[in-house]
Amino acid sequence: MRVLITVKAAPNPSGTYGETVCVAGIRIDVEPTRWIRLYPINFRDLESDNTFRKYDIVSLRARPAHADPRPESYRPNISTVRTEANIPKWERRKVFVVDHVQASMCDLLANVREHPPARSLAAIRPRVVKDIDIRTHGGWNADEQAKIDRYVAQEDLFRKGPRTPLEAPRFKGWYEYLCQSTTCKGHRQGIYDWEWVALQRNLRGRGDAETKEQLRHRFFEQMCGPDRDTIFYVGNQAKHQQTFMILGAFYPKR
Repeated sequence: MRVLITVKAAPNPSGTYGETVCVAGIRIDVEPTRWIRLYPINFRDLESDNTFRKYDIVSLRARPAHADPRPESYRPNISTVRTEANIPKWERRKVFVVDHVQASMCDLLANVREHPPARSLAAIRPRVVKDIDIRTHGGWNADEQAKIDRYVAQEDLFRKGPRTPLEAPRFKGWYEYLCQSTTCKGHRQGIYDWEWVALQRNLRGRGDAETKEQLRHRFFEQMCGPDRDTIFYVGNQAKHQQTFMILGAFYPKR
């Protein structure tokens, strides 16, 4: 398959793989084009020529994830990943994305309730983004930390040096917004974007107040500013299909 990568979610602890990220995008080698989820992927274990960025077009082999009821979910064969090109400009990206914008988040949730498993990945254009709520993360819970500890303790014959544990970000965040439904009472969804964690990593030496200010500036004032046509990439959880998260944003200038 050939996929335009639109989503790299933040890494999370995994009992089997140590740390995994959910990657999603638009499959462009079929008509009509459609959403696809690639999981699991351990980015720190990828070789350099298999690593890819958002809005890369990649080719790879993958098979349906039979243990996952969501039809978009596939298990990638990482050794087959090849990056063909990157699409750097919003206008060229929009050609792929615009046809996949859903009518509303309320409709998406109604479909999941009434016809599971329904669509589990979508692009949503909010009517208004009311706020972003940023709070201290608090660290991994006991179950997550146990998964990390087991992974770090395992020997890996093909890896040089010891495994390092996945660090929890300092802050977690939620968007609060109204979707296009005229009866929408509001949505509050967690931010699970790779860039949310990466920015915090880049601000490692800064204080908490400054880091929160930078997160708010980037993810609210810039990405959701009045000069931007903001679209959220959303996805749900396999075990809790009515729980959707913000996996990334598409925010070209109006």
